[in-house]
Amino acid sequence: MTIGYWCVLVAALLPYVFTGLAKAGGRRYNNYSPREFLEKQEGYRKRAHWVQLNSFEAFPAFAAAVIIAHLSGGAQERIDILAMAFIAIRVVYGILYLSNQASLRSLVWMAGVGCTVALFVSGV
Repeated sequence: MTIGYWCVLVAALLPYVFTGLAKAGGRRYNNYSPREFLEKQEGYRKRAHWVQLNSFEAFPAFAAAVIIAHLSGGAQERIDILAMAFIAIRVVYGILYLSNQASLRSLVWMAGVGCTVALFVSGV
C-alpha cells in the first residue's frame, strides 16, 4: 500500500480526534442525543466539533483525489508528498481552529484545498 493510501486512512480517522476533544470534559456526554450535545458545547469544545464537521467534509474530495492521482498515472513521490502535506495541513488547521485563529486558519484551509486540486491534476 502506498503512503498516499495510508494518508487516506489517516484522513478518515482524523475527524474522530476532534470528536473526542469536543466530547471530553465539560458537561456530561449524552449518548441519547449526541448531535444536540455537541451543538450545545462552548469554547474550544464547540470549535473542536466544527473541526470534526469540516474534516468530514474535506475527506471525500481528498480521498477521491488520491485515488484519481494513482489511477491517472501520477508520479508516486508527488502523490505521497501531496497526501502527507494534506494531513499535516489538516492537523495545523485543527490546531488553529481550536485556538480560534480564524484568518490564519482560512489560509491553511486554502492550502489543503490546493493539495487536493494538485492531487487531482497530478496525472495530467
